[in-house]
Amino acid sequence: MRSWMLSGLAALAVLTTTAAVSPTGAPVVKVSKAFAGAKVNGGNVTMTMDAGRITLTLSDEVKDPKTPDAHWQVVDSKGRSYLLHRMTIKDDKFNKTITLPEYIKDVQKVVIYCAWAEANLGEAAF
Repeated sequence: MRSWMLSGLAALAVLTTTAAVSPTGAPVVKVSKAFAGAKVNGGNVTMTMDAGRITLTLSDEVKDPKTPDAHWQVVDSKGRSYLLHRMTIKDDKFNKTITLPEYIKDVQKVVIYCAWAEANLGEAAF
């Protein structure tokens, strides 16, 4: 019984791990629903999963919310949220792309979060 349970868990782990790989080995691309929130409405985010890394890219419709401290924030399938890099970078440029750290294995929701006001400015779910 015990070995059956362990082999079943191992198979589940393999299925979970390989779910983000296409049959051809090409990157997997997903597009979110539209952003909705207090400052960011419209546009979406594209998630590209390639070789175990996740890259998020905002569409051109998503504009800088012009708040003091807008950040990337993601929520994974277990409900854990990760506050990541600032969206406004050197010379007031708006950073529309981020590659997530390897410890973030999946993304259910992307939030544009104002760390200064501790407020959700807009979010988009996959």
